[in-house]
Amino acid sequence: MQAHAHDLRAEVAGSLADAAQADRFVHAVARDWRGAELAPADRALCEFAAKLTHEQHGMTRDDVAGLRSHGFDDRAVHDAVQVVAYFNYITRVADGLGVEPEDFIERWGV
Repeated sequence: MQAHAHDLRAEVAGSLADAAQADRFVHAVARDWRGAELAPADRALCEFAAKLTHEQHGMTRDDVAGLRSHGFDDRAVHDAVQVVAYFNYITRVADGLGVEPEDFIERWGV
């Protein structure tokens, strides 16, 4: 999670007013994205990702339609599923092998 938050910080650095605002945003997302100030499309994507991660057998065409209603086309939905699935996979591999997080990554969400 911390490495992903670190990457998010790099992504939002140029689009927010200043570094402090970018830091506040990333801390809010890392603590609980549900309470962060997200655009509706970003919130829909997070909801989709959370369901795919925790309730994958409950995914339906309605979940895809929800993303489409926020402007996601077929390629964007496909890419989202690939990224969520990959990170679920690689995180489980790292956890299963006892990989420790890098010590240079800032602690986000605290």
